Amino acid sequence: MNAWITDLCDALRKGERSVIVTVSGVRGSAPRETGAKMIVTGNATIGSIGGGQLEYQCTRIAAQQLQKKVVYKAERIKRRFPLGTNCGQCCGGIVDVLFERVEVASVAWLEELRRLHEERHPVVLVTPLHEHGGKYLITENRCLSFDTADPCDEAVIGAARRIVAGSDVPQRVDNFLLEPVLPGAFHVAIFGAGHVGTATVDVLQKLDCQIRWVDSRRQVFPDRLPANVTAVETDDPAREVAAMPRETHYLVMTHSHPLDFDICDRVLRRGDFAYCGLIGSLSKRRRFERLMRKQAMPDALLDRLTCPIGVSGIESKKPADIAIAVAAELLQLRDAALAGIEDNDAIPENVRIL
Repeated sequence: MNAWITDLCDALRKGERSVIVTVSGVRGSAPRETGAKMIVTGNATIGSIGGGQLEYQCTRIAAQQLQKKVVYKAERIKRRFPLGTNCGQCCGGIVDVLFERVEVASVAWLEELRRLHEERHPVVLVTPLHEHGGKYLITENRCLSFDTADPCDEAVIGAARRIVAGSDVPQRVDNFLLEPVLPGAFHVAIFGAGHVGTATVDVLQKLDCQIRWVDSRRQVFPDRLPANVTAVETDDPAREVAAMPRETHYLVMTHSHPLDFDICDRVLRRGDFAYCGLIGSLSKRRRFERLMRKQAMPDALLDRLTCPIGVSGIESKKPADIAIAVAAELLQLRDAALAGIEDNDAIPENVRIL
């Protein structure tokens, strides 16, 4: 969800003027949710707001906006798209879209947002939904303003701080769009930087998750890593199990079967994990189970060991195929967990969740 921050920073550093295209409101059925973004530069589009005619028309508008000469550092326009009558899409809903042209010299709010996000500080990005105006970044104890002398509305600040306390749903308060940029609650620990581990990180880093990637071998990690990936080179990888938060999804795929065993043993004995997946065959699982039973591992914990890993029906042993199958399995688990959470918090009357 927050990869657009890095993407936009990279584009601006290359000297490319950009337009941020954001779904700012949805009524009825639509291909993407409020807060979905894509970035349009002079020669590329990054991300998606749902494809089809909606995305095609929005890309054209953004390209035209890039060609204009503007007086202000940033220019903001709004458009409304009835998907059935205007776009010929069967969804049939109505989508509001915000287009923000960002100049190379106007990135102070973006650099601060990236810093806060990389340091895992919860923050809400506040954008006025009118033609011109600055941005606000609201944390639990600060309100930072950029390119504006106007103070942020108190109702907006209050709503933003309620979001910081736990909600990850973009909201509209009066004429402002509030977008949470929160540390991912979806934690993944990947043990092993071989072909499958590398392919799995490549797939998962595109998701809204926090990845801790562990290996004992020297200089096996890439020189550059995505913002949501932390590489740990250590002589004792199994010790890193204790460093992960509760409800972590563990993927064990090292170069060593004894090391795999040690890691799985520690994860299972912790007991507070969301998933413990071990790469390998059914025979590998049975061998591990026999050894763990000799060490008095309860059957209730052994039943929570997943091996083989990945959604069923994919038999390929290619690293990229395994990575996609594993990512799909983790997404199923994540969404099942989210579906079981009921949010009973009262929503203020002036807040609309779109």
